[in-house]
Formats: sequence, C-alpha cells, structure tokens
Amino acid sequence: MKRLPWSVQAGTARPSSLLRSARRSTVSAQDQSHPPVTANHGPRAGIAGLAVSAIGIVYGDIGTSPLYTLKEVFNGEHAVPVTPENVYGILSLVFWALMLVVSAKYVLFIMRADNDGEGGIMALTSLALRAVKPGRKAWWLSVLGVFGAALFYGDGMITPAISVLSAVEGLEIATPAFRPFVLPIALVLLIGLFMMQRRGTGSVGAIFGPVMLCWFAVLAVLGINGIRLHPEILGAISPWWAAHFFATQPLIAWLALGAVVLAITGGEALYADMGHFGRRPIKLSWFFVVFPALYLNYLGQGALILDHPDNVRNPFFLLVPDQLLYPMVALSALATIIASQAVISGAFSLTRQAIQLGYAPRMLMVHTSEREIGQIYVPGINWMLLGAVIALVVGFRSSSALASAYGIAVTLTMLIDTILAFVVVRALWRWNVATSLAFIGVFITVDIAFFSATAVKIVAGGWFPLLIGALIFVVLRTWKRGRAVLEERSRADTMRLEIFIPSLFNDPPPRVPGTAVFLTHWLESVPRTLLHNLYHNKVLHERVVLLKVETADTPWVPDERRLEVEQLDYGFWRVLVRYGFKEEPDIPAALALSAQQGLEFDLMSTSFFLGHEKLVSRASSGMAGWREKLFIVLFRNAGSAADYFGIPPNRVVELGAQVEF
Repeated sequence: MKRLPWSVQAGTARPSSLLRSARRSTVSAQDQSHPPVTANHGPRAGIAGLAVSAIGIVYGDIGTSPLYTLKEVFNGEHAVPVTPENVYGILSLVFWALMLVVSAKYVLFIMRADNDGEGGIMALTSLALRAVKPGRKAWWLSVLGVFGAALFYGDGMITPAISVLSAVEGLEIATPAFRPFVLPIALVLLIGLFMMQRRGTGSVGAIFGPVMLCWFAVLAVLGINGIRLHPEILGAISPWWAAHFFATQPLIAWLALGAVVLAITGGEALYADMGHFGRRPIKLSWFFVVFPALYLNYLGQGALILDHPDNVRNPFFLLVPDQLLYPMVALSALATIIASQAVISGAFSLTRQAIQLGYAPRMLMVHTSEREIGQIYVPGINWMLLGAVIALVVGFRSSSALASAYGIAVTLTMLIDTILAFVVVRALWRWNVATSLAFIGVFITVDIAFFSATAVKIVAGGWFPLLIGALIFVVLRTWKRGRAVLEERSRADTMRLEIFIPSLFNDPPPRVPGTAVFLTHWLESVPRTLLHNLYHNKVLHERVVLLKVETADTPWVPDERRLEVEQLDYGFWRVLVRYGFKEEPDIPAALALSAQQGLEFDLMSTSFFLGHEKLVSRASSGMAGWREKLFIVLFRNAGSAADYFGIPPNRVVELGAQVEF
C-alpha cells in the first residue's frame, strides 16, 4: 500500500473551467457574505479604504439606532419621565453601554479571539470547543453556540422591519397627512429589497461605504447643532449621572435598560464581520468615526428634549431643519436598507456555515457574482425572512410597537458570547483564575442587566425572536442528531475495505475504462453506492476513487492541506478533501489538485456516483417520534448533493436505496 504526501499546489495543466473553480474553493480570508465593497481586501486597499468599506457594512444596524433609541426610552411601554436629571441619566447610560459593551467587550477584547482571522459566534464556538475535551462540557458549549446562531435569524427578521419603518415614519413629522402611507411605503421598500437579492448587490454595493460615511457625518452635524441649544449636555458623559439615576430611581432605571439596549444592537456585528476587513480597520472606524458620530447625535437629541419636552415624540427627525426633512427621510431610508442588506447577507452566510458544519440540510444556493465568490443568494432563507418581515410590519404597524420585540435576542446572544469567550481566555489563552473571573464578572454583569431588562418585553412582543430562535435551534439540533444516527446505522451495515478489496482478486468483475468517484462518509468502508453499482451493473471502473469531504473547525483550509490521497490495491484510491466552514465545496476543483500526487483526473471520463436514499422509520432511533418525523421531512427536502459540491450534472449517476431510520 503506497501512501503519498500532501499535495502542494494544483497542476498547471488543468482545464480553464477547473482553474476558475479552484479560485472559488481557495478563497483567502475575506468575507463571503456581504456586498463586493468588502472584497477589496488586499494591501492596495489600504487601512483607510478598508475602514470606509467597514463603515458601509459593519455599522448599518448600530448606525441607524439613533432613529428610535431615545424615542423608545421616553415613549415606550416603560417610558422614562422627561426630566433634566432623567435625560442626563439616560444619555450617560447610552455612553457607558457603548463604551463597555461595544468598545471594551467587542472591539478591544473579543475581537482578539479570532479563528484564523474570522469572527462571529460560529468561529467563537469552534475556538471554545477546541479548548475543551469532548464530553458534557463540549456538548453544552456546542448547544450554546448553535442557539446563539439560531437567535440571529429572529433578530434578522426584526432589524429590517424596525429600521425601515423608523426611517419612513419621519414623513409624519413633515405632515400628519403622510401617516396612512407610512406602512405601504415601508412594505414596498422591504419587498423591493428582498426581491433584489436574487440579482445580487454587486451593482450597488460599492456605494454602501460612501453612503454610510455621509450618514455618520450628517448624524454628527445634526448632533452638534442640537448641542448648541444646551452645551452643558456634554456633562452627561460622566458616569455619575448613570449612577445617580440608578440610585434615585432603581426600578425606572432598570426598566430603561430595555430601551437603552437599542443603542448597542448591532454591536456584535463588529466581531462577526472581522474576517471581512481585519481588526484594525474596524477598530479605527469605530473610535474615529462611528462612535463619536453616534454619541454626538444622542447628545443633540438630549439637548433638544431639554429644550422642549414635547420633542420626545421623535427627537431624531425633530433635530433636522424643516427644509432638509425630506432629504433626511430619503437618506435614512437608504441607510436602513443598507443595514437590512447586511443582516440578510449575514443570514445567507450563516446558513452556509450551518450546512458546512452539518447542522442544516443542503439548500439551493445561487452565486450572484462571477467576480466575488462571497455573494450568494439562498432563496429559501430569503423568502422566509421576507414573509416574517411582512408579518412583523403588518402585525406591529409601528417602530415603537416593534421595539417591544427588539433587543432580547441580541442581549441573549451577547451573553452567550461572553460565556464562550470566558472558556477561550481560561482554557485556550491560559489566563489565571483571578483575571478570568474579573473579565467575566464585569461583562456578564452588564449582559445580565440588559437581558433581564429586555426579558420584561417577552409578553409584549419579545416572544417572537425567541420563538423563531427556538424553532431554528430545534431544526439545527435535530438535523445534526439525525445525521449522526443515520451514519451510525449505515456504517454498521457496510463492509470493510480490507475485506472487500482482497475478495475482488478471487472473483474479479469486468473492468470498464474511466474513473468512478464514490462519495462516502467513511474511507475505511465500502460505500453503498459502490456495492449497488457492482451488484446491478456487474462491473467496476478501471479506477475507483472513494472520496470523503470533511469540514475543518477553521474558516479556511489552504491548498497544501486541501487533499490527502492514498493509493490502494486493485485500482482503488482514497481521497480526503478538507474545507473550512466558510468555504464553498467544489469537488472538481479539489480533485484537480490531486495531479501532484499521482492521481490524474479527466473530468469527461469520470463518473460521480451519489446515493439517493429513502428513509423508512422502522426501528428506534433514540430520538423522539416527532423529531424522527422532522428529520425525515428535512432529509427528503434536502438539496442536491451534486449542486452543493459543484459536480457537473452530466457526470452524476444517482443510485437509490431504502434505509431504515
């Protein structure tokens, strides 16, 4: 048996179509979920260029929060009485929430916990699991990470609805006559946004950075103009005001956190989008552009409220001069659409990661750009989000009502991030006990405070993101468990290669020209498809390749680690292909890399044999009956393996089989 070394690079003589595919499957550490402005990721882009691109993608959600945060603080279900002390206290809470949660926790600390340059809850979960041994603890960490990822979908449904509604509601400030048209206009904008997804965002993505840069500049100018009414409002930065607010009105202050949290929703995107731009551009754009612009605007709104308490009905748009109100509504609508686009693209990217890591069935994915591999469109997710967003807008009818459902999923995700980060600093970074406890003590106290305050919103609408998150969590965990059960049973019914290959010498079947590739989960066993082909067709190809695709716990796998090739007897080969959890599988491109290891592939003389299994529930699977049925439904509706792995349809042979589950 001959064992060949790892491949170093692709052969230079591969077909141009495979060369294009290879470029797709060996993407460098850049984003694969957002518009093309993020793709300018090389040295030529420069820190300034990357920082502008980051402003266009990373800060859409948190950047549009001034539209509704203070309005909800003083008008929501638990409205804070409008007094000068309360205004100062709220502005102080907003400042220190931005400082502690966004600046300290995410920008200065958690962004250091990168997984090969990538961030986000899936990357953080992989790091935490790497730091612990398999067992109960690892299982709980996995559950936390998956639940945090599931919550993203619930939050992703509310973000477009509340953001676009808040922007369009600015028309009511111009004249009450626009009030009946707010809902239809918001729905038209949202439907148009989701309809645009199938065409991709390449044509408009380049304007995201400049538009959001303009947005933050306008926020700052409006804020400074408002501060001129009461310059003393600058003193609200002092933590004394927040402490005084809690000391004198603890219940009101605690309930107010449920609205103050709206100022930091989207803060976790700084970490999730780190792989798109790098830590430094995100850090610079936050401290030098986004944070100052946001807080200046909050101060300006606070000064406006101090000037006249009636301004709490919509302090953001009342801060805008009358002659600029309509242009500001248009700019706000554009900014909220950009913020929504980032959330939608993030949902597509997260879905692909879940599929790669084995938590979700294969789905149809459409690449919307030949130039940028990161731009994908997942129709099933897109229409699910659109249906939910329309239901939210029609059901809640205003941004104020939607605010009651907003924030709880975000705070729960932030709490999960803190727990996972604690595991990383303690087990992977080897921090001492005192430092680790100090870390978790500060941040988890803040997270619990915000989560407990938003928990009172559950009855008023907070149940929605929790319900969506719980449903998606059940689907993800059911698919993961069901696949494990199915693979375990299938493996028990297979024959070992070490027995099968020698048996072929005793009664050799006819050999036919060409190469047969059989996808398998176990390289030590004979795939069902191979046995069925041999049983029905009574032949073997002159070269038989057993191919296993494995997903690493890193976002990217370099070419030198892409393939492991092993030659066996009787014309058999074993090939292991590795992908990162953010990469796109492309089997023909990966096999082109095997030329350096002695395994030449001619795609036109290669057939790929895939199993088309039908599940039959006959034996106990160890899962609840309803979970068995859910898994079978998911399995039957899973997308094509050929499409998912990039295999040309005219080279695929599917062999059906009935499998007990």
